[in-house]
Amino acid sequence: MVVFNEAYQVRLVSDLAAAQAYYRDVLGCDVDNWGHAVRGGMRLILQQAKQPSDVVPNQASAKRSNYPTDWEGPDLAWDTFVHVDYEQFDLLEQQLRSNGANIIHGPIEATHSNGMTFKNIYVQDPDGYIIVFG
Repeated sequence: MVVFNEAYQVRLVSDLAAAQAYYRDVLGCDVDNWGHAVRGGMRLILQQAKQPSDVVPNQASAKRSNYPTDWEGPDLAWDTFVHVDYEQFDLLEQQLRSNGANIIHGPIEATHSNGMTFKNIYVQDPDGYIIVFG
């Protein structure tokens, strides 16, 4: 079987220059003129939408009871979920706040029934896409 290497999520944006600036200056990504926005394992390609109505962030997903823990799913939509080391979460939160990120939820800390504790923080970009860091 062929191995898949890196994957880039493609994101239509209403203003490419503004999106590039946001992902560079607020989220700390390396951004190039192709539209790549990369920070560690978070890899996006930002592309200019033909018209603003083409920019369509995800809607909230349906709840379900068959996750491996007591969690039934997120309350808000997720467009991207980025795993960060638990020990570095507070530093990330500080960086996001000092860079002017639009934090719309959290940080939250909770423990699943299996004993796993997690933290999440929800950031919304200028086009309404929600990136959850956890």
